Amino acid sequence: MKPDLSVKIGTLEMKNPVMTASGTFGYGSEYADLIDVERLGAVVVKGIMVDPWEGNETPRMLEVKGGLLNAIGLQGPGVEGFVSDYLPFFENVDVPLIVNIWGRTVHEYADVAAKLSDCPRIGALELNISCPNIKKGGLAFGTDPDSARTVIESVRSVYKGNLITKLAPNVPDISIFARMAEDAGSDAIALINTIPAMAIDIATRRPILANRVGGLSGPAIHHVAVKLVWEAAKAVKIPVIGMGGITNAEEALEFLIAGASAVAVGTANFTDPSTPLAVITGIEQYMSKNGMKDMSELVGSIVTDGE
Repeated sequence: MKPDLSVKIGTLEMKNPVMTASGTFGYGSEYADLIDVERLGAVVVKGIMVDPWEGNETPRMLEVKGGLLNAIGLQGPGVEGFVSDYLPFFENVDVPLIVNIWGRTVHEYADVAAKLSDCPRIGALELNISCPNIKKGGLAFGTDPDSARTVIESVRSVYKGNLITKLAPNVPDISIFARMAEDAGSDAIALINTIPAMAIDIATRRPILANRVGGLSGPAIHHVAVKLVWEAAKAVKIPVIGMGGITNAEEALEFLIAGASAVAVGTANFTDPSTPLAVITGIEQYMSKNGMKDMSELVGSIVTDGE
């Protein structure tokens, strides 16, 4: 008998624990001719704010050793553009839909959440709190516990569906932020977001990205992510979604064993869009080989002597 790979994130039911990471899978329709999207546990679409947003100037992407450095700047069509141009695709596709949202102020976060609350096709919102708070001089919401709590509570007050908070990695103690997100009303947490990084052209002695700094993703951040997911999972009772440098099933399994209930494949989608499907197959094979009947036997099964 095949193992049961199904998981629940809040009330969101997924046939398996593998989703796509926001910003790496477009709005789903772009990959429909490349893979069977319905085999995925869920699709997380690119970040949406209230109004259309052009993002940063180019160059804004750079392939580096071990991954990708990007400063796209959350380019997107805004709520109305997403609902009219991209949401209809999911009416004919049997896969849970998670929409990543962001804002520059607390009001903008709440506004976009409220506008999407009337869309029954959306299974959950993923709250990106790694954005700069323009009211505090650009300090990221996700690196200040009080600011992060305010955003989560504001969104929670207008959105009654499943709420996933995506945590920033560049904080002193991830467990503090994980517990804060849980206490503020999150149904789950996701981590990690990209790690702030920079590349310099030594010929010109100038930053390569127009934005100067960007976010590092890909294999280079994988083991940092595994450690943070392990710490976060120990700190909360709500589900944890692990991501960061997954290129194969073995790396996804690390997150699950560390305590993640689900995983997201990101940068690997750019080089091989079939990676999430291979990860699903690999998880199933691992569970069968080890006699596991369902995900409860795998999630958090890490063995650490002395604890």
